Amino acid sequence: MSADYSFFKDVLETVNIAATYTSHPKGLIEQIKQCNSIYKMYFPIRRDNGEYEVIEAYRAEHSHHKKPVKGGIRYSSQVNEDEVKALSALMTFKCALVDVPFGGGKGGVKIDRWDYSINEIERITRRYTYELAIKKFIGPAIDVPAPDYGTGQQEMAWISDTYASLFPEDINADACVTGKPLSQAGIRGRNEATGKGVFYGLKEVVSFNDDMAAIGLRSGISGKKIIVQGLGNVGYFSSYFLQEAGAVIIGIAEKEGGIYNPEGLDIEKVFKHRKAEGSLMTYPGAEPIENSFELLEYECDILIPAALENQITAENAPKIKAKIVAEAANGPVTNEAEKILIDRNIMILPDIYLNAGGVTVSYFEWLKNLSRMSFGKLQKRYDQLNNERIVNAIEHASDTNLTYKQRKEIIKGAGEADLVDSALEETMVESYQELRATAKKNNITNLRTAAFIVSINKIALNYIENGIFP
Repeated sequence: MSADYSFFKDVLETVNIAATYTSHPKGLIEQIKQCNSIYKMYFPIRRDNGEYEVIEAYRAEHSHHKKPVKGGIRYSSQVNEDEVKALSALMTFKCALVDVPFGGGKGGVKIDRWDYSINEIERITRRYTYELAIKKFIGPAIDVPAPDYGTGQQEMAWISDTYASLFPEDINADACVTGKPLSQAGIRGRNEATGKGVFYGLKEVVSFNDDMAAIGLRSGISGKKIIVQGLGNVGYFSSYFLQEAGAVIIGIAEKEGGIYNPEGLDIEKVFKHRKAEGSLMTYPGAEPIENSFELLEYECDILIPAALENQITAENAPKIKAKIVAEAANGPVTNEAEKILIDRNIMILPDIYLNAGGVTVSYFEWLKNLSRMSFGKLQKRYDQLNNERIVNAIEHASDTNLTYKQRKEIIKGAGEADLVDSALEETMVESYQELRATAKKNNITNLRTAAFIVSINKIALNYIENGIFP
């Protein structure tokens, strides 16, 4: 990437293109584009060796058309103001697309987390939370962070604990952050939510025979050959669920390199091997690829970039051989690369749709925290008893006895995990159908443009109904 490249400007360019398919006033579009608030901070932490270090960090709140704003916190040495503004903007449009009532936000701490001990990471996380709190950049009704690249459940638990200690009178303090461990007011299904959303999204996309025929593929997940970039949370879970559905994972790219096997890789075994050995390069039965970026150019049906932004650029886009590029990461395909891929009849599934599973289930966690009750708790036992009565009546009327396994499956009431999973799948299915219909209506092949048209229309309607732009 060139030194003057701007991720945020890339996002705004996409908004400008999509806006031409709408009839909203120029001033309204300008308001929708702007990043409303950006907080850049510096704070000191004490390292384990007794030395002090100054940490650079950010929190961006792109849009307050809905409150609170929502968006992850990433720990990366690449974090900068342009990045968090761009990612917060993508969150705004993502939430609008899938009808999650949040504005978009994003945070980042400019560190390579692997350079710090777990105790140092805790001190950084708690101090970052304190800095957000004193400037009113965090709170259940203000700004609700979540995990992102380099962060996970543990960091979210520290954020929640720090916030609660600063605001002990806030009965809704648990809702200040999502992606928490289950024991700390988290929700079942959140850890795998983004990856499972990728799976549900792809499952819906490849179900349309005519769309698949247009790019030279058969419909259905089964048998699809897939290459995944990134074996973190999103890459692992999306690969896992796709493999369970019959897809063949033939390549995995990571920062230390990649591995390839045209006959398929067992994602669970690869994941465990990397965790044990610290690298996937020594995984038996696979060809090691020293430069993992080369693996993105291998022939496959679906390429899933699930790592960081700007992975497919004008430089490597002409060499991509996948039929579908599925953006599980935020912004992995640049605008220049997108034009090249679409001209080559490669379908791009935009990030603001495909990786929306995380924020969708985060919304459910936020609601759970505000209500202080698990989903399904009021009705699960009632449903079980009612279903049992129905099964007993059927058995009596037909003089047939079901097996224990059959009875168990039918009688089972929906618990929290079942309800979350069902709602996530429904969200991904409905959102894609709306996105696809918009593309067909406007006669455009660029699904990102179609997704932004949907989002812009929803955000604009909110402004108009609030009387801001009468």
